[in-house]
Amino acid sequence: MNNLSDSRGCAFEAFITNLGKYNEGELIGEWVKFPITNDEIQEVFKRIGIGRRYEEWFITDYECPDPGIYDTLGEYESLSELNYLANQIIELDESEEFWQAVLDLGEYTGSVQDLINLTENLDCFDYLPGVTDDSDLGYYWIEESGCYDTKTMGALSNYIDYESFGRDIRFNESGLFTDNGYIRLNGNHFVEVYDGNIENIPEEYRIQSPNVYTRTMPVKAEVNKDVAR
Repeated sequence: MNNLSDSRGCAFEAFITNLGKYNEGELIGEWVKFPITNDEIQEVFKRIGIGRRYEEWFITDYECPDPGIYDTLGEYESLSELNYLANQIIELDESEEFWQAVLDLGEYTGSVQDLINLTENLDCFDYLPGVTDDSDLGYYWIEESGCYDTKTMGALSNYIDYESFGRDIRFNESGLFTDNGYIRLNGNHFVEVYDGNIENIPEEYRIQSPNVYTRTMPVKAEVNKDVAR
């Protein structure tokens, strides 16, 4: 997929923090680029002191080019699920604009599981690049879609209100204008490819972790990125 990763193939980053050290008043952690291999993440755990005295970690912050994804990610996400999602994003064939429009629409974006399934169901969306307002949308359907033959209307075609027609279409199908185009659900069946069971994540994406999951952290801590890096 074009322009969704840096030169090293990064979909997003997470700052993985040693929870025990954090509770003792120290911010010990490391920025990790996803996708990542299991061997690489084990080295990260060693560097931040996870695996012996300290077994627990949490994610302090994320860096993500997609606000729709950033707002979904939490402190205790499964690293295996994050890795699976990152690989799915990197491997998408659709354009960056299409993917961003789907995220802007906000359907199936409530969890990492949802986002993983979303990458497998982009055929459930129609995207019209360059259509950015009601007038554009009305013009597309009347003049370009092939649904209507305005030639038979003669001079009456000069009085078509493209904006009003486009507005009605947008309301009826709950579509959305984005910076680069128009997006809508097209009625295709959304298939749940990933059921949330970590064992069903492809083995090459799974992360072995010494972490014992806990939900004791009340809020996401602020990270000084310049210092943390």
